[in-house]
Amino acid sequence: MAGAMTVDGSMVRIDRPMPWVGRLLSLPLLGASGYLLWNVALGLRQDFSGFGRLADDLVPVLVFTGHGLLVGIPGLILLTFRTFVVLNEALRQIVITRQFGPLNFRMHRNLGDYHFISITEDYDPELTAYDVNLCGNKGTEPITLVSFTRREEADRLAGEIGRVLKLPARDYVGTEPDAS
Repeated sequence: MAGAMTVDGSMVRIDRPMPWVGRLLSLPLLGASGYLLWNVALGLRQDFSGFGRLADDLVPVLVFTGHGLLVGIPGLILLTFRTFVVLNEALRQIVITRQFGPLNFRMHRNLGDYHFISITEDYDPELTAYDVNLCGNKGTEPITLVSFTRREEADRLAGEIGRVLKLPARDYVGTEPDAS
């Protein structure tokens, strides 16, 4: 939890870590892509050094390059995927950033639309997760900030965020959801 939240004055940055399974799944994809692109490089080296003709090897080079990129790009996305939420009290805005590699996708929300921090649990019988959410009135989509496996960690983070943003923290663990 130490690296999950950073406070800088009136700004709070919450990093949502990528599960280790996703990073682990990226390794076979990157290995297969590296193998295919290495063979392309060997074929091109052979063609340009005078031992072959590029015209004869053009179709296999294009097919191996296409397959290498087709397999390697999802592997690169899985390896470098990060999500973080920046809560800026001074500008009264929330920026949700999904980043992989050099690409950033940002969503901006108004902090004034959110009035409290909730702690909820999902009812998975095998693994209980406690979610810390930023919530507003009905019709405002809640933002899940972080999920924890221990309730104490969720309570501690909700209290810290509530103190910085001056929002109340409400614990809904063990209660029934509202009938809508």
